[in-house]
Amino acid sequence: MDLHNLMPAMSTTLIVTSAILVAIGWAQIVKGKREAHKKTMMYAAVAALSFFIIYVSRTIFVGNTSWGGPDDLKPYYLVFLLFHIVLATVAAVFGLTTLYTGYKAKYKTHRKLGRVTSIIWFATAITGATVYTLLYVLYPGGHTKPMIDAIFGL
Repeated sequence: MDLHNLMPAMSTTLIVTSAILVAIGWAQIVKGKREAHKKTMMYAAVAALSFFIIYVSRTIFVGNTSWGGPDDLKPYYLVFLLFHIVLATVAAVFGLTTLYTGYKAKYKTHRKLGRVTSIIWFATAITGATVYTLLYVLYPGGHTKPMIDAIFGL
């Protein structure tokens, strides 16, 4: 398996793992298991950060995958992809804020944010896995230039 396929599979696995850990952490806090919740949510954050590092590395050094499906589906895919990107950006900001409020023991704010953040995170993971399925399973496409090559005209 080459980097064009391995890195997306790894990053998708990590973001889905992160969402599963968030669900487990949510169940733990509902049961009053605060210490287990903290550990699980830190693991979820590490999985999400690992996803981000792999995703950015792939974009910069390897390149992404272009749409390989039918032209009549491309506009729908692009709208879905845009929705996913906006959702992921919002989820990242909410996630960092939620982690911060939990770390600083601002539990009232953390509780309110956590509920919203979790739902956004689940939707992000689902749409991310859907994008992966569309690009690498159903409609494998071509590859784009690595960002570093595009920047330096290579």
